[in-house]
Amino acid sequence: MANPRVSSIDGKLAEEFAVPCHVDEVKEKMAAFASLHAAAGRRVVLITSGGTKVPLESRTVRFLDNFSSGRRGASSAEYFMDSGYAVIFLHRHRSLYPYTRVFSTINMLDALMFRGEEEASSGEVVVNQQVLPNIAKALKRYQEVKEGNLLLPIEFSTLSEYLHLLKAAAQALSAIGPMAMFYLAAAVSDFYIPASEMPEHKIQSSNGPLQLSLNMVPKILSPLVKDWAPQAFVISFKLETDASILLDKARRALDTYRHQAVVANVLDSRRGYVVVVTPETQAELIISEEDAKNEVEIEERIVSNLTSAHDKFITQQGG
Repeated sequence: MANPRVSSIDGKLAEEFAVPCHVDEVKEKMAAFASLHAAAGRRVVLITSGGTKVPLESRTVRFLDNFSSGRRGASSAEYFMDSGYAVIFLHRHRSLYPYTRVFSTINMLDALMFRGEEEASSGEVVVNQQVLPNIAKALKRYQEVKEGNLLLPIEFSTLSEYLHLLKAAAQALSAIGPMAMFYLAAAVSDFYIPASEMPEHKIQSSNGPLQLSLNMVPKILSPLVKDWAPQAFVISFKLETDASILLDKARRALDTYRHQAVVANVLDSRRGYVVVVTPETQAELIISEEDAKNEVEIEERIVSNLTSAHDKFITQQGG
């Protein structure tokens, strides 16, 4: 297969966003992971998850951030693996993680205790499963995933790291063509300060009120679809606070970037209602009160919808 085309955005990424020192090493890992699973007939999904940090200083003390916890990406990773995919999990440092995500609000020390009457210094430590319900089920599934080498976690923190690692992932997965899926659930900043304009040291409050001039982040979706992984199945996410503009913006994104699907949702109802928009279809996915009582998650419905769409896509591509 031919090498991915060089995009006009490549120069801007190199000039204005610091390149992580480990990006080439990570790219090799992702390429090997994708090749291994594709050779076994398994599809590979790259999931981005969590928010991006935008530094205000080179030696960062202050930064801009957003509310994303990575819940959607972490839960979706589990459902994709249950559906037979291998997952590259490109996630924000300390964001929610597959299988441990449901225990994120629990103090782990409250869930541990000493067995029997032994002294604390030598006693056996066991898990209180009343504090960690379903821990045995989660641990069993996590061990199966590790044994099958189905999950490759890659961390990012800053916007620069995210952009360069996503580009590396796209180029690494390009070799497996339509068997690759990109599930771009991360909450990526729209604004940044170029490295060349960023002060090196901590901004001093003694200098008075702070005024910031932020540049627009280049749209990474365009080169990903056109240049870096042109045969892949690509899903973006659209989150709005105004429901009246949501579907129009989702359709405009499809028209602009020519990818395969947009998962559109409104902030206040995002855990119970989304619309999966494709160039030909529009599917409303809903979690009812009964579903919620039975602990059904919207991500299970999203993944089911998109894996079916990926089936059709691969067939159309002759894969």
